[in-house]
Amino acid sequence: MDQEILLTIQGYAKFFIILFVFIVFYSYAYSIYKRQRTGERDYEKYSKLVLDDSLDSTPLEERDRLEKKKS
Repeated sequence: MDQEILLTIQGYAKFFIILFVFIVFYSYAYSIYKRQRTGERDYEKYSKLVLDDSLDSTPLEERDRLEKKKS
């Protein structure tokens, strides 16, 4: 193969990889937005963990409720 053909293939490969990463990132961001908006999960209280991160702070969610959902 010529070097020109390899560079063309490499260019297309980079384009499709970037396109794939773009689609995955925006679908993840949309799913987070959708969960926040429907009330399924409150990401605001998770963001407060950065400011209030000590052993004495109250838990964000009860452990028993989460274990019942799994089983």
